Amino acid sequence: MLEELDIRNLGPIREATIAPAAGMTAITGETGAGKSMLLSAIRLVSGGAAESSRVSAGADEAWAQAIFALSDDAVASEHSGDTNDAGSGDADSGFTGAAAAVAKAHDAGVDPEDGELFLSRTVRASGRSRAVLGGKSVPRSVLGAIAGELVTIHGQTDQLKIAASSRQREFLDRVAGDEAELAAYRKAWDALAAMDERLERLRSQESSARQQADYLRESIDRINRIDPQPGEDEELKARRERIENAADIAQGVGSALGALDASQVDVDAADGASAVELINHAVTSLRAIRVGGTFSEQADRLESINADLGDVVFALSQELGDEGSVEDLDQINGRIHELGDLARRWGPTLADVLAWRDKAAFDLEDLDASPEKVAELESERQTLYDAALAAADVLSAARVAAAADLGARVTEELGSLAMLGASLEVRVTPRDKADDPLDPYGRDDIAFLFTPFEGSPQLPMGKSASGGELSRLMLALELVAADTRGGADQTFIFDEVDAGVGGKAAVELGKRLARLARSAQVIVVTHLAQVASWADAQFVVTKEPSDADDDDLGVVTTIAEVNGETRVHEIARMLSGSESEASLDHARELLSDSRLTLPLAGAGAAVD
Repeated sequence: MLEELDIRNLGPIREATIAPAAGMTAITGETGAGKSMLLSAIRLVSGGAAESSRVSAGADEAWAQAIFALSDDAVASEHSGDTNDAGSGDADSGFTGAAAAVAKAHDAGVDPEDGELFLSRTVRASGRSRAVLGGKSVPRSVLGAIAGELVTIHGQTDQLKIAASSRQREFLDRVAGDEAELAAYRKAWDALAAMDERLERLRSQESSARQQADYLRESIDRINRIDPQPGEDEELKARRERIENAADIAQGVGSALGALDASQVDVDAADGASAVELINHAVTSLRAIRVGGTFSEQADRLESINADLGDVVFALSQELGDEGSVEDLDQINGRIHELGDLARRWGPTLADVLAWRDKAAFDLEDLDASPEKVAELESERQTLYDAALAAADVLSAARVAAAADLGARVTEELGSLAMLGASLEVRVTPRDKADDPLDPYGRDDIAFLFTPFEGSPQLPMGKSASGGELSRLMLALELVAADTRGGADQTFIFDEVDAGVGGKAAVELGKRLARLARSAQVIVVTHLAQVASWADAQFVVTKEPSDADDDDLGVVTTIAEVNGETRVHEIARMLSGSESEASLDHARELLSDSRLTLPLAGAGAAVD
């Protein structure tokens, strides 16, 4: 809710602070006193257009700040991650109301401080403005997005928003409570949209896609035909090196074996004893010495050496005759050339070639624009379309049922708001299936059709009523929404809602504003005592001569909360324009009757 509104140098208001009640707050004052400046301040912090003409005469800049108190649930939603993709409010986060405002503030880099959000706007006399969220400069569109979740203004210029079919659809969905149906439809629609995008990509890029698909297909076939193995090229190069140096290897190994163990090669025994034989002879000689100690130790060492030599001899003997032939060399060189060509194209290593092939296989599926592939996707698309259409029908049925109930209940409320004969029809028209009727919100055209008086033609809402009638119509809509869906996590501001109303109808108007205030914060700008008497808090806007000699305005507007007898006097002034004993008695009676019918929740504090 709006906890505090601070204003500096805005029009005739030099300085003012308002702390509205949690329930209903009435803003009253004589015509021309400056009540509209309060709405101007709200619009400023809501990202509205900045007009330098609104800066007080002689001041360099105007400034307005709104402090919003948030529920614990809304603040906690920032960390909950409990989001969905449907429903009214913030389409990105899935939250609505204050929770959506917290999510949007978080996206802008600002989190609530002690459960509060601070939105402020500075307008310089030069015409430039600055938007600030929680002490951080932000685009004014950010303020607009956040304030749009927290405040709804029902004034003459603001009513036109509800004329948009998208706003009417959002309102109907809120009343219908069709979040589950809308979420199910949105999931089906997203799948359908993704398939449409895939098909469009194939069709619009068919030629280049086919060329790319042919390239990938041929490349994959070539790699599969050669069938490289990781590290195979290095193994083949090592083998080729052995074959190319076969003569040197044979000669070297043969000589080494002849020296180590002549029995392993065809060596003439006359050439001399081998190393193994000589070591064996040395061991025998040492063992023949009958004196122990060092001779026995050295014999043991020689035997260990001889065992190692035996391993070496065995290993070298296995290398003889394993160099391969010239034919083998030709095959190896051919294989190395094939693998090298793959590595140059898709390497640098064979592992890279294999990784590229695997990725290309996935890419080929999306690039395959063959008639068969397109037909396959079109068949899948039809299945997805049928599923989305079925979900849209379920959503449409929920809307149709809610629309009939909403229209009847709003019409009933209008009769109590001095609008006898007025009626509202909420028309839900499912689009023809033959015309591909689906969009991201279903298949329905939503229209709020208002009849302001009996015999009047039925016209689209926003084009068929005065500002006051529209305000009362919006009040009736919000009342039904609150009764149907519970408390709205918002602040509602009504301006001109009492235009053309008086007598008993004014009392009923005030009663309904107070009823809405049971579940939401309500601020009403009114000139009717019968409306103001229902408020939990009342602020009076007064225009007075300035006491400052250097004040260029000559007059200043002050805003003060009235309580007790002060409020009685203000209600009396509103009733008769005077403060006679009769009017004061009438004011006390009016306040008493309002309290007896609907107990007040208590007034908010204010600073003059």
